[in-house]
Amino acid sequence: MNEYTYPIAFGVIIGLASRIYMLKTDYRQYPTYLHGKIIHLSLAFIAAGLGTIAVPAIMEEEFSAITFLALAASQFRDVRNMERNTLTELDEFELVPRGNTYIEGIAIAFEGRNYLVMLSSFLATLTYLIWNVWVGTIVGIAVILISHRLMTGGKLKDIVDIEYVEPHFDGAGLYVDNIYIMNIGLPERQQEVLRYGMGFVLKPKTFDARITLANLGQRQAILHDMSTALGVYRDSGTPALVPLAKRDLDDGRVGIFVLPQEHDVNVALSILEEVPTLENAIRMPTKYRKKKVKKWI
Repeated sequence: MNEYTYPIAFGVIIGLASRIYMLKTDYRQYPTYLHGKIIHLSLAFIAAGLGTIAVPAIMEEEFSAITFLALAASQFRDVRNMERNTLTELDEFELVPRGNTYIEGIAIAFEGRNYLVMLSSFLATLTYLIWNVWVGTIVGIAVILISHRLMTGGKLKDIVDIEYVEPHFDGAGLYVDNIYIMNIGLPERQQEVLRYGMGFVLKPKTFDARITLANLGQRQAILHDMSTALGVYRDSGTPALVPLAKRDLDDGRVGIFVLPQEHDVNVALSILEEVPTLENAIRMPTKYRKKKVKKWI
C-alpha cells in the first residue's frame, strides 16, 4: 500500500454510496430488481474508480492519465444507448407505452448519474488528500445530498392544477368536462367506459406550462404512469379502452381519460401530481419573448 490507497478506497466508497442513494426501483419497476440494479451498481463502481484515481494522477503530475476521463465519457454514452434500446424494446409490449420522450429522459438520467458518481468520488478524494478524512466525509455526504437533489426533476403539480371530472357522453362522443376525447358508438362499450373510466382536467398555471402540456410525449408519460400505478382496464385489440389525453385548443387545458383497475380518486390525484415533467418536453416561450422585447427596446 502507498499514501493513496486509503484516499482511493474512500473515494470509491463515497461514489458507490452516492449511486446507491440515487438508485430506486419505484412503481414503474425500473431498474428491475435484482439484475438491473447489479448492472447500474457495477457501472457506478467503474465511475467512482475513474473519478477518484484522477486526483492522485493530477498530484503526481501524470496529466496524460487524465485523458482516460474522455474515454469514460464515451463509455457512459453507451449506457444511455443501452437504456434507450432496452426500454424501446420493452415498450412494444406495454398496454400503455411510455413513449419515446419518456424513454429518452430516463436514458439521459442514467447517463448523468454516472457523471455525478465521478464528481462525488473526485471531490471526496481531493478533500481527503488536502485536509483529512473527516473533512472528506463531510464533503462526501454533502455531495451525495446534492447529487440526490439534482436527480429529482420537476413534478406535474408544479405546473398545473388538477381537477377530477366524471367522463360523460354526448351522443357517441366521450367528453371530460367539455374536452372531446373520442367517439364510441356501441352502447355496451359506452356503459363499460362509464363504469370503469375516470377523467381529470389539467389546468396550466402559466403560458409556459400550457406549451409543455401540448407536448405529446409529456401527455403519454402521464397516461403511462397512471396506468402503471393504478392498473388499466384493457387488453390488446380493444381500441375503445385506450387511455387518452386531449387538449382544449382554446385555453390549453388537457383532459385525461383513464380506465384504472383501482378506482380511487385520491390515489389517482396523488399519482398525477407526482408525474415527472420531462426535460425534453419543457418549453419556455415567455423567456424568448422577453429577450426579443429587450432587444428591440
